Formats: sequence, C-alpha cells, structure tokens
Amino acid sequence: MNILNVEHFTTDDLIKRLRNLTMLTDKDTKPYEKAFISLENISVEELFPAQRYVLKKELNKVRDLKWALEEKGYDLFNLNGFVRLTLEGVDEPVDLLPPVVEERIERNGRIVNIINDGMHRVYSAYLEWVIPQVIYVRGLPKHLPYYAYAIPEKDWKQIELRDDIPKTFIKKWHRISENKKLYRDFNSTFENVGGPRGNTK
Repeated sequence: MNILNVEHFTTDDLIKRLRNLTMLTDKDTKPYEKAFISLENISVEELFPAQRYVLKKELNKVRDLKWALEEKGYDLFNLNGFVRLTLEGVDEPVDLLPPVVEERIERNGRIVNIINDGMHRVYSAYLEWVIPQVIYVRGLPKHLPYYAYAIPEKDWKQIELRDDIPKTFIKKWHRISENKKLYRDFNSTFENVGGPRGNTK
C-alpha cells in the first residue's frame, strides 16, 4: 500500500462532522447531534464486538495500512482526529477515522460499549496488545441503537478468523428486521468511508 498524501484533521473537526452525520435512510435525523462524543483509549477487553468474524484479507490490509501510516509519521491506533488519505491507484481520497464505539444500556440493565465501526482495526489492536484510541459516543437517543446486538460476553476468542463468509453464517444478531433503518451514514459527512455491506438487510 502506497500512501501519496496524508491530510490530518483535528479532534474538533472530527466531532463537528460526527454531530452532522445522518442516518442511512433518514437524512433529517442526526443520531450524534446531541450525544457526548470524545476520543478515548479503551482496552479491547472493555469493548463488545457485534460482528462475529474478521476476514483475513481485510486484517492484512489493516496491517499494511498501519505500516504505511507509520512511514508518514502517523499511528493507526492513535490518530488524534482523523486523516484523509490519497492512495496510489485510488481515484478519490479516503477518510480514516478511529473506530467508533457506542455506549448502550441493554434491556437487562447492562452497559455495553458496542463497536459500531472499525472491527478489523480493533481486532488488530487485540492481536498487537495495543489499547486503541476510539471515538466514544454516549447519550444516544434510545430509539436509535446500533443495528445489531453485541456478543453478550465480549469474548474475543469467539471471533472467527475467516477466508470468506458462507451464506448461512450469522454475521451479526440484528435488532430489527429492517436493520438498515438504524444504520449510521458516515459518508454523509466524511469522504469514502466504508458503507453497509451486502447482507446487512
């Protein structure tokens, strides 16, 4: 991976953009508008994955990205804001944010820190014994939870390292049948951030 240019944006820039982020199917709703948003270094063991797998090829991409960023003087696990990358062979710039974690109080009263975005980067931090910097969002509207439930025991040994995903594989346990209605659209305020994948509906 060859990074041609890195443009750094401050934490204030990051939070301002997050407050203007909309839902995927409802552009009038801004789930983070009034939430408490901060950058925090949180141990992987305190984060709850909802995704039950990581793909080996994506994990290798994250490692290559980390090494390429290091050559430019940036730490993938401590961005202190976000970066806009110009990559060789990619026509448009790509924004890279810290992983997004949302606090949620579930029906049994338990407080969980659900990984919304950045699962492969968090898993990389797990493999490398790093405490990653994450975007920590608290005080979300109760009717706009993350679209899937966290794995109840946040046991990282349950996460499957896979080459591919069979059609019958349960990737996440969705909260509602039309789960895209709960999907946050990071591309509403950032450039070319990963969107929903094919089997999220």
